[in-house]
Amino acid sequence: MTLVSEHIEQDTRERILEVAERLFREIGYQKTTVADIAKLLRMSPANVYRFFDSKKAIHEGVARVLMGEVEDAARTIASGRGPVAIRLRELLTTIHRMNSERYVGDSKLHEMVAIAMEESWEVCVAHMEHITETIGTVIAEGVASGEFETADLPVTTMCACTAMMRFFHPQMIAQCANKPGPSLDQMIDFIIAGLAPRGRLAK
Repeated sequence: MTLVSEHIEQDTRERILEVAERLFREIGYQKTTVADIAKLLRMSPANVYRFFDSKKAIHEGVARVLMGEVEDAARTIASGRGPVAIRLRELLTTIHRMNSERYVGDSKLHEMVAIAMEESWEVCVAHMEHITETIGTVIAEGVASGEFETADLPVTTMCACTAMMRFFHPQMIAQCANKPGPSLDQMIDFIIAGLAPRGRLAK
């Protein structure tokens, strides 16, 4: 009975988050109320509060789902096969594309992310740490195979992520869209060139 009960509770939590995300996309986070979510689910607001103690908790849950999808895609690319430089390019490109599609192309979700960065910063920090770690594993693999070279892997990983900030950070993607600067491919070329073994650069 306990397993059945846990499965039902997990299913209900997922349905609440799915409906909340839909409403956040349609009318925006600020305008969505717990009552709106409950109404679509045909349950009482009190029942929703059994699973999430506040609207902020629902918001954090939706943010985690969206960020988790990016993390899953990044992990899949990182664990693939083939030349590391090609995988690193695909990884950085995919993170940019998914963040652009989710948060910049959709003004309502962009609002939700902006609020998350103000009210639920720890959720964003955990996501950034996960993405940084995934990028670091690919760079480490490149170092191990001789495709890349670095004297300090953690610092190199942070430098690569900082270089990509304009293409990763939802607000910066939106703000820099029409401003001068390197293209996505040019920035990735720069990062990969910086990782190349020194002897190879001298040739």
